[in-house]
Amino acid sequence: MKTVCLDFGNTRMKAALFENGELKETHALEGDGIEKIKEIISTYRPERSILSSVIHHSPEIESILSENTNFHKLSNLSKLNFTVPVGKPETMGADRLALAAAVVHFSPGKNNLIVALGSCITFNFINKYNEFLGGSISPGMEMRFNSLHDYTALLPVVKKDWNFPLVGYDTRTNILSGVVLGMAKEIEGIISAYDEKYSNFNVVLTGGDCTYFAGLLKNKIFADPELLYKGLYAISETNN
Repeated sequence: MKTVCLDFGNTRMKAALFENGELKETHALEGDGIEKIKEIISTYRPERSILSSVIHHSPEIESILSENTNFHKLSNLSKLNFTVPVGKPETMGADRLALAAAVVHFSPGKNNLIVALGSCITFNFINKYNEFLGGSISPGMEMRFNSLHDYTALLPVVKKDWNFPLVGYDTRTNILSGVVLGMAKEIEGIISAYDEKYSNFNVVLTGGDCTYFAGLLKNKIFADPELLYKGLYAISETNN
């Protein structure tokens, strides 16, 4: 059984192909993504598809997927392998739903804190009873770089670079040290706060830059850049 999982985020559109529960390959989608999706369907003939989108994508994409696969669009109406006993589940982002589904599917019966690095940093806590209790949201790396430029008169836009000193020696390295190390210490501090309340839990770091940040953190952390794809696959299985 082949399943294509599509993730349309604020900065990138991506697709992953699963075969019998195993992630085989990933694809970046350019433009509106239509041609690449047609190519994936033509080449691999997936029986199922699932879409997580936080953007205004082309309606043609859903038509293509519906016509060629057993298609599911992730929403608050989707069947999930966890519950949300607090807040308003319908307001939860599709990406956070997928991340929670992934740890419940692959690490059931455990407390899990997922730290997702994307346009925003999200902290997502799922307890051993498979309940999504919530978490927190703060600005992501690009947002921090851009805001320093947008809300000051003279600071430049700096691109991420993992080669920088603790003590910056010019404007660029000062910003790199402040943003990247600031994020790392923020993540460490929030993990420590969770540790005071929940003494036994796994920490999973995900997102495109997770492997770099894992090296900057003192806590024992499992980095999984593909966690969101795995969550989409889990939700597809639950809804089929």
